[in-house]
Amino acid sequence: MPAQPLTSEPRQTAADQAGNDLAEATTDASLERTRRRSEEIEAQIAADPTGFRVLTGDRPTGNLHLGHYFGSLLNRVRLQDAGVETMVLVADYQVITDRDGVGPIRERVLSLVADYLAVGIDPDRSTIFTHSAVPALNQLMLPFLSVVTDAELRRNPTVKSEMEATGDRPMSGLMLTYPVHQAADILFCKANLVPVGKDQLPHLEQARVVARRFDERYGRVGDAPVFPRPEALLSEAASVLGTDGQKMSKSRGNAIELGMDADTTARLLKRAVTDADRHITYDPVGRPEVSNLVQLTALAGGRDPHDVAREIGDGGGAALKRAATEAVNEMLAPVRARRAELVADEGHLLAVLRAGNERARAVADATLDEVRAAMQMVY
Repeated sequence: MPAQPLTSEPRQTAADQAGNDLAEATTDASLERTRRRSEEIEAQIAADPTGFRVLTGDRPTGNLHLGHYFGSLLNRVRLQDAGVETMVLVADYQVITDRDGVGPIRERVLSLVADYLAVGIDPDRSTIFTHSAVPALNQLMLPFLSVVTDAELRRNPTVKSEMEATGDRPMSGLMLTYPVHQAADILFCKANLVPVGKDQLPHLEQARVVARRFDERYGRVGDAPVFPRPEALLSEAASVLGTDGQKMSKSRGNAIELGMDADTTARLLKRAVTDADRHITYDPVGRPEVSNLVQLTALAGGRDPHDVAREIGDGGGAALKRAATEAVNEMLAPVRARRAELVADEGHLLAVLRAGNERARAVADATLDEVRAAMQMVY
């Protein structure tokens, strides 16, 4: 065998390549390609939605709010109504990735299901399920962990930020493997489409890396890879800030929750941060707090934010807050009425979850059978 030529180039390891893949996922050029591809996918959905399966979901760490409503919930309903098969995950196991306990988990899971149904997610057309009820999904973590390294997991943006935030406190193994668990969420049902914002692209790229490596290392069932390479449906949804001008968050106490009553909403918006200039304009860069309320009013009423600002004019922050309160409460009134009915019928919420869990288990079991076949572990 001839000698291998010497080279000054260092050998690129699999971990190096994965790191490059994850880093490349958020470059300007990659974002532009993702946007173009998302436009193509939207056109394909309009022509024939049957070729797509979407995976999306939330961690049950608190009640859903307007940030979720405008950022993801409306888009899920839109995709469902367009005929796209939709899997909606209540990620109960992921609650403990960065927390010491589960908290009032049962209450929060049922609250999440009530929110989903109230905004229009239809359990007859979308599958609502929980991590903990689908053993085969979680079992995929074992082969998936065999195709990633701890170095590339530590480079994941979410894991890195957690490492920086915890300081001297040790990070849990579950937190370290969080990106792989997300890959299992996506791949167990062979979702080929994941609605994401640009900050979530590295997680989707991790799932694509896992799918590719599984195919390369363990093989296929027949001629096709076991797992498709999921694509991003890039969300350009407006970001809604909280009443304090910071990111709307369940933990900051600055969120307008879907289940809040109209009076509580009014009190929170009355305390919202504005500025001293009475003339209302829509300038997200120069006047982020005022512009957030303008945008919220516009989103709730299906209007252009510049028109909202012109209409309020010199009315100042008080008039803007009244307009925002009226628009939000009017928009959420039917959602809240439906949600109240759902919360009062726990049996229905549990039945929806049981049916969704059963469907998800059937999908996961079938996928795990293919994984075992590809790994030659059928005995």
